[in-house]
Amino acid sequence: MEALTSTSFDLVPDALRQQGWALIRPAVLLDWLHTDAAAADAVHTSWNDLPPDQHLKDGGRYRFRRHSCYTLDTAAGDLVQVPHRAHWQPVTYNALHGGFERWFEPVTPAVSTHPLWQALLKQTGQLLAQVKPVDRWYIEAHQFRVDTTGGIGRPTPEGAHRDGVDFVAVFMLERHDIKGGETRVFEADGPHGVRFTLNEPWSLMLIDDERVIHESTPIQPLGDHGWRDTLVLTFRQGGFQGP
Repeated sequence: MEALTSTSFDLVPDALRQQGWALIRPAVLLDWLHTDAAAADAVHTSWNDLPPDQHLKDGGRYRFRRHSCYTLDTAAGDLVQVPHRAHWQPVTYNALHGGFERWFEPVTPAVSTHPLWQALLKQTGQLLAQVKPVDRWYIEAHQFRVDTTGGIGRPTPEGAHRDGVDFVAVFMLERHDIKGGETRVFEADGPHGVRFTLNEPWSLMLIDDERVIHESTPIQPLGDHGWRDTLVLTFRQGGFQGP
């Protein structure tokens, strides 16, 4: 599985069809969204106000998050935030945290209604509909901060996994004073894979969740305290996952 870093969103559908994943550089992403780094950073400030994740079964206190759900009419581009609901995954996809409802604080109204946030969800969903034509996406949005409290933080405590959706979008927003956090993407039904580190703010990884598994290695501080901020969007046809 060869690395393919796209310099154009026109190449993304073919990259996803050919290898099940694609990388987008920040300048390409921001241009596609018709925004700039200053506007993007204004949205990113909300990551400083994420409540702690109360559901970590490994006993850790290193993850903070908010979560909200949306539907997107891919033809009309209509994005609707649905009533707040729990995040749920079956144990077949998440052996550590699957099988029970996890309630998180919602994304704040100021973020959810921000034009950049709206553009992120709409344009990503419409792009992915070019790869897998659907009338409606069911989107879950997760704001994550993983920090180095206790000396280590685990972006994916469940290990290498699939999410039980059609596509996953991982936006890297910040790496602050850390090492580690290597991303690993492997064929779900084959031996091949790639490893890389998302270093640049507002770089994007798109993956076909039916074709590949993914994980990120633990992070450690380079100084007194470090963290890793990401936005993870999942896109599923047919409905949200639930018990």
